[in-house]
Amino acid sequence: MELKLIRSVFKPDCTLGKMFLNDAFYAFTCEDTVRNLMPDGSGKIKNRTAIDYGRYEVVLSFSNHFQKYLPLLLNVKFFEGIRIHGGNTAADSEGCILVGAESDMQTKIWNCASKVANLVATLKGIEKKEKMFITITHE
Repeated sequence: MELKLIRSVFKPDCTLGKMFLNDAFYAFTCEDTVRNLMPDGSGKIKNRTAIDYGRYEVVLSFSNHFQKYLPLLLNVKFFEGIRIHGGNTAADSEGCILVGAESDMQTKIWNCASKVANLVATLKGIEKKEKMFITITHE
């Protein structure tokens, strides 16, 4: 299973893009600001920095914070607990990837709950059969 996040709008306070599931458009995304992190992680602003570009394994696990199962990205350098979940603006992110059905492609996304629930259901049906990954890139 391959998820792909293509970042396309870079604002001082947020990053917007689109998520694809096996190459088909799935949802709009909202993240914190992309910063050029140094090899030692300097340049990161806690809870206001998007994770680096790259490919990450994804697993489903229970989130104590959200009290439900959500996708978790593994081995994200300089970050812990990076999940895919709902939220409307980068203020809801803390480094995580937010997904929603609609976006203004300027500052926010919305109609998130159904996208998150559907993604979790889809991944539950796949997780025992194959590994799941997300690749983060830009246009």
